[in-house]
Amino acid sequence: MPAIAVDAMGGERAPEAVVQGVAAVSLQTDIDCVLVGDEARLQPLLEATAYNPERIAIMHASEAIDLQEDPRAAARYKRNKASLFVALREVAQGRCAAAVSAGNPGAAIAASLRELTLLPGVAKVAMASVYPRAAEAPGQDPLALALDVGATVRCTAEELVRFAVMGSTYARVISRVAEPRVALLNMGRDPLQGDEALTTAHRRLRDLPGVNFVGNIEGHELTSGRADVVVCEGLIGNIVLKLLESVANMAVDLTTSAAAAQRTWRWRAGMAIMASGTDRLRALADYASYGGAPILGFEQVFIKAHARSQPEAIANAVKVAAKAARDGLVPALKAALADV
Repeated sequence: MPAIAVDAMGGERAPEAVVQGVAAVSLQTDIDCVLVGDEARLQPLLEATAYNPERIAIMHASEAIDLQEDPRAAARYKRNKASLFVALREVAQGRCAAAVSAGNPGAAIAASLRELTLLPGVAKVAMASVYPRAAEAPGQDPLALALDVGATVRCTAEELVRFAVMGSTYARVISRVAEPRVALLNMGRDPLQGDEALTTAHRRLRDLPGVNFVGNIEGHELTSGRADVVVCEGLIGNIVLKLLESVANMAVDLTTSAAAAQRTWRWRAGMAIMASGTDRLRALADYASYGGAPILGFEQVFIKAHARSQPEAIANAVKVAAKAARDGLVPALKAALADV
């Protein structure tokens, strides 16, 4: 299998965390990687850590896109030399099997739309995200998939249906869920709630063969085991995802801070009772365990890791990218979308 192209300059902890994550992959697996970025910075970082030189190559890219940079300006002025664009071109031209980046999310969307090819019938892509949830049945995957979480603002019913089909296919191919349960995020379970796009998408998904549609899901059910794939517009999905992250971080800080330790014995006893719940919240705020999730809708595999990814998260994102390429995610997406 061709190598995985990794944007070495993307993310809050780049390039150090990215190099360390890829180095770990080179020692643990048979996955080949191409680190794309400033060679003068990357080579010393590689030499400072243990790695398999037969599994890692460096491709020089003289520029990087900052997390706070305007995506449109980056696409206009840095397309030829920025590490993100160079990595995606390697995939688009068939020299690499997939791409991974923890960089600027807006730039990731803009760059992928410029460099990659949309699947037949797809007008808008969906940025997916995995998140921990309660398992309500033995063997149920502890991670659910939400899409879109930031690539779109508003969607038509047809686009929501395609998101559902792509999300279901990803969960089946990558997470090995035989019949992923798919739900629409809405303000209630009533099929007639929401705007025209939601009600029409509900009706179409209910009658669509090959999709295990379980109806609408409300916000408080997101962390339950009711749905394996949650579909929504990007504006709502992005707000929901960041809210889940912030609540989890706040709760963990509240129960583990030095100030909490100085509270009364009743407070400390209550926190001890809540320990298991706190662990679940900590898991929600820990990106290392699941690494990254795809931007779906392209004929190429592109895994977007969280901007705060540590080396373990980068390593896991690379493994997910390799798995998606090896297990035929794109052909499976094409087949599923053809039925729509």
